[in-house]
Amino acid sequence: MNALLQPGVRRREVWAWAMYDFANSGYTTVVITAVFSAYFVAAVAGNAAWATFAWTLALSVSYALVMFTAPLIGAHADAHASKKKLLWLTTLGCVSFTALLFFAAPGALVLAIVALVLSNYFFGTGENLIAAFLPELARPRALGRVSGWGWSLGYVGGLVSLGASLAYISWAQAHGQGATGFVPVTMLITAAIFMLASLPTLLILRERATPQSERTARSAWAQVRHTLGHLDRLPDLKRFLLCTVLYQAGIQAVITLAAIYANQAFHFSTQQTILLVLVVNITAAIGAFIFGHVQDRIGHVRAIAFTLIGWIVMVLLAWAAPDERMFWVAANLAGLCMGASQSAGRALVGLLAPPAQQAEFFGLWGLAVKLASIIGPLTYGVASWITHNNHRQALLITGSYFVAGLWALRGVQAARGHRAARRFVLVAI
Repeated sequence: MNALLQPGVRRREVWAWAMYDFANSGYTTVVITAVFSAYFVAAVAGNAAWATFAWTLALSVSYALVMFTAPLIGAHADAHASKKKLLWLTTLGCVSFTALLFFAAPGALVLAIVALVLSNYFFGTGENLIAAFLPELARPRALGRVSGWGWSLGYVGGLVSLGASLAYISWAQAHGQGATGFVPVTMLITAAIFMLASLPTLLILRERATPQSERTARSAWAQVRHTLGHLDRLPDLKRFLLCTVLYQAGIQAVITLAAIYANQAFHFSTQQTILLVLVVNITAAIGAFIFGHVQDRIGHVRAIAFTLIGWIVMVLLAWAAPDERMFWVAANLAGLCMGASQSAGRALVGLLAPPAQQAEFFGLWGLAVKLASIIGPLTYGVASWITHNNHRQALLITGSYFVAGLWALRGVQAARGHRAARRFVLVAI
């Protein structure tokens, strides 16, 4: 394994890095996907006609904040070698505001929206920062494998948080409690697991970057403007960022609206939806782990292309599914593709980003992902509205993003992009 890691990197440090994926996955699984989303619409917003729109709008605001600040935070982290310090801050922020959702009782709409926006903002910013450590840990030929280890462990973390929440929900229901009694407690459970599981990362992972004194006199804004002005020197990374916006729009729509689609198209109950998310997390973990190894063998671009073809097949299966059985097949295919494509994308950015500006370029990657997180769900929402709540047609329309992403990927050459990234440091501030 040591041959896969950068000089001086120990195995336990890679484990500590991967544990952050384990830690933060519970937030998206429990808060965004499986539990709090439905509770927000039904209880906090009282099933108002605008409830689903309020949910998607709150998430869009948080993604927009991440989108605009990610490159600046990345540039600051590179200049001051402060990824670790900022990761502490974002972790405490996400944990604190997730715990604050405990007080999101029926009618407490403002508190719920503020806590949701801020918790998701800190989550998204921390996601970019932890990704920027990847090239410091793994050699270029092993970026896919190490990224896959982390992403697969992340899905296990999602399972742990969701499983703990489901166990408490089952106990609470057996004692006669309703959603207003047990959902707030699951927010505390999720926050606690996040904090505890992130400690190995925060205590063991080293900051290997060194402050870049020649850049500290300039503002982060100046550095970002400089980078964007020279982005044409990295044509493969530039094209892949466009590709990321396209295919991630489809992925983010699936993540955000899977529970709604299952309920509206197939009338899944809450228990069935949670079971679906649990099973999909298992297949996603398998997909991330296996494809991480495959990616390093067949190439980053080809691996992502295979996953996008899988996404297209998944959309067609879910759209045409006559009953639950085919939908379950589609959902598990989505899990395999989700783990593989998310891990592969992070690894490819690590290969294409200039070594001296890893945090900044992972910030640009975060900008692309968060832009997709706005576009994808809103496209689905508009499509369902236009088609009079025909969720099958809305999914098919949103699935076109995977086709567009596959088209954009055609011009990306990983080896050429890696060479350009190694030269790009010569024009950095």
